[in-house]
Amino acid sequence: MSFQGKVALITGGTSGIGKATALLLARQGAKVVIAGRREEQGSAVVRQIQEEGGDAIFVKTDVANENDVKHLVAETVKQYGRVDIAFNNAGVEHAGPVTDFTVDAYRHVFDINVLGVFVSMKYEIEQMLQQGGGVIINTSSILGHVAMPGASIYNASKHAVEGATKTAALEYAQQNIRINAIAPAATATDMIDRFAGKEGAESRAQLAALHPMNRLATAEEMAAAVAYLASDAASFTTGISLPVDGGFLAK
Repeated sequence: MSFQGKVALITGGTSGIGKATALLLARQGAKVVIAGRREEQGSAVVRQIQEEGGDAIFVKTDVANENDVKHLVAETVKQYGRVDIAFNNAGVEHAGPVTDFTVDAYRHVFDINVLGVFVSMKYEIEQMLQQGGGVIINTSSILGHVAMPGASIYNASKHAVEGATKTAALEYAQQNIRINAIAPAATATDMIDRFAGKEGAESRAQLAALHPMNRLATAEEMAAAVAYLASDAASFTTGISLPVDGGFLAK
């Protein structure tokens, strides 16, 4: 797949799946805008892309802040003229049963995982309508398809991402805007390290055993799925959530 001449905007692009996707798309010719709250990490990804001969910038962005997202899209257009691909990947995890629910935890998770996706799509779609089309990929989760005890708020947030993705896809299917999601299973990223907590390797092994392939995914495997959905190979694909899950949902 080639993305030569394309402009890709990636939220949550400072690490994990977002970083892997930024590197992959840049290597395939895309100009990449990396958005995130961590300036040092974001700038490091930009430097890596530039050292490999690619073109990238970092825009500090909190996706829960509408003005930040509006500025992000405007800066992307100012720098590169358009937004061909948007990967709305920023997200946070949360563990705990329903009885541990707090309003603060709910707002933190939903502000980033759900509000961040809505606000991002709003301004990305506005720009794509002006330029005649584009592609959006949102990061959901296998926990947007099924439930897991002890992750009630996170489960709910990813189910919301699924609904938002499908609805937006239907709303703009005739305007040459394709909108899909990826649904990763457990992936070897900083988020899994935080989720594993003090148990570390033992907890990671338990998570791996939940998957028929008996391992965690890599961020690069998720990036490949994003690249497929962003490419012309998926030109008749919209409104789906693509599980990249090592067989998890087939059980």
